[in-house]
Amino acid sequence: MPVTVYLLALAVFAQGTSEFMLSGLGPRIAADLDVSIASTGLLTTGFAAGMVVGAPVMAALAGRWPRRAALTAFLSLFVVAHLAAAVADDLWSLVALRVVGALANAGFLAVALTTVAELAGPARQGRATAVLLGGVTTACVAGVPAGAVLAQEWGWRASFLAVAVLASPVLWAIRVGVPAGGAARAAGTLGPELRALADRRLIAVLVSGAAVNGATFCTFTYVAPMVTGVWSSPEWLTAPVLALFGAGAFTGVAVAGRFADRFPARLAVAGAWWLPVGWASLAWAGDRPAVALPVLFVQAVVSFAVGSTLISQTLHVARSAPTLAGGYATAAFNVGAAVGPALGGAAIAVWHSVAVVPWTSAGLAVVAVVSLPVARRAFSRPGTLVA
Repeated sequence: MPVTVYLLALAVFAQGTSEFMLSGLGPRIAADLDVSIASTGLLTTGFAAGMVVGAPVMAALAGRWPRRAALTAFLSLFVVAHLAAAVADDLWSLVALRVVGALANAGFLAVALTTVAELAGPARQGRATAVLLGGVTTACVAGVPAGAVLAQEWGWRASFLAVAVLASPVLWAIRVGVPAGGAARAAGTLGPELRALADRRLIAVLVSGAAVNGATFCTFTYVAPMVTGVWSSPEWLTAPVLALFGAGAFTGVAVAGRFADRFPARLAVAGAWWLPVGWASLAWAGDRPAVALPVLFVQAVVSFAVGSTLISQTLHVARSAPTLAGGYATAAFNVGAAVGPALGGAAIAVWHSVAVVPWTSAGLAVVAVVSLPVARRAFSRPGTLVA
């Protein structure tokens, strides 16, 4: 695997830490800004909405840029947004900065996804995607729990500052490791890429991915209040629980990296059928962390294995759209990341309990089960280069 793929994964680690760390900061942000726990879900929803809009739009805008220049510009904007977020003094300013950071993140990830697919070649596309997404899962294992600890010791603003500091050296790594040339497309070729969306198989893959990610984020966003509220456990337990989820996510991406190129349909379908059962089991576990924790780990494994596989297959199905394929994948998964927390927050507001959130995840996961029969018709073995 080219070293450049790992360098891009390092950048994704910093961005993944930012995307996921709100799951451990919600109660402290709510207390500091004098807002409700449910309203802090807007920070995750806003970030995801920025990713949805930003993925195809930023990928299209950067389509004529050299890849190194595009990645550098997006990551620089991401750093600035997090420095500003560290001094935000109200919820809506913070939401706005989350959207800006997400736009930068979306552009970066969309370009990175197509870049690693091109660098790795047809037979290793699934593995390259898994390595890149390994940056996200490593963030779950290390970055997100570390963010929670920073917030407990020095306040939630320290977590945002740490993300900016973490991402800054990666700018140098990109300059050294990513080739200067390689613009994604020539002028006048965007129309055919947009027409790729007419393929109902691509739509089915995107819907499946959005549903899987929506179910994941619906519960993951509210881990901190689940730990302290539903389980009645001390706040310090939040970081280890987040690390456990991250370990499961890392394992899931590793599984996808091993099998997604050879058995994409089997992996995606079997995992999707399990997900509603698993989320319902987590809801059934209720206030028994000894039961809930193993289930949460398994859900992380399966969710990220299925999600990584679906991203890889999106790149295959949308191979006629080399510039926007990564943007389509990023946008779809962040539709889920926006809708999931929003539905979870709505459920909390209606039933006045965080305990209902896993049931909402189960409902979202059913959507993936329904859409996968169409999606699997487009699955490839092995993966096909997006170029």
